[in-house]
Parts: sequence; structure tokens; C-alpha cells
Amino acid sequence: MVIDFTDLKKIVNEEIVDIFDHATVFNKNTPHVELAKELMAREHHVLLVDYQPTSEMMVIDFAQKIKSRLPENIKLHAIKLQETESSFAEWFADEN
Repeated sequence: MVIDFTDLKKIVNEEIVDIFDHATVFNKNTPHVELAKELMAREHHVLLVDYQPTSEMMVIDFAQKIKSRLPENIKLHAIKLQETESSFAEWFADEN
């Protein structure tokens, strides 16, 4: 065993699921920041991030968040962010 699945699940839930699940994600520099503010005022779950929130960019962000929480002797190999069966982005440590 490399890492207890319960520990990994806790990291993923705290860093990603609890924050991003059911959120509308905007680049904080979007020209639509007024829309984001309006949604927030209506109590929608809105996140403003430092990047364009595409699957490709989000998977990079998620990899960094997970890596930062892993024990020093554990290395993240890969992650996959999947929206549908044919729509996904993957991140591999050996490519980054």
C-alpha cells in the first residue's frame, strides 16, 4: 500500500470536492465579473480563480493542490478530471 485510500479521499474532498462541487467557476479577471458578483449576491456558489477554468487548467490546479497535501515520500503519478465518458483532461507527473 502506498497511501491509505481514506487519507487520499480526505485530501481530495477537502482540497477539491468540498470547494468546487456545484460551483460556478470564473477567471477572476473575466470581463463578466459583474455576473459573478450578481450570482454571489443571489447566494450561488461562485469561485474566482487565477486561470481560465477549462478542464485542462483545472486538472493542473487540482494536481498542485493534491501534491501539496501528500506526505513527503508520496509522489502524485497522475489524475484525471472527467466530465463525461468522452470529455476529460489528464495530468501526468512525468510530463510536468
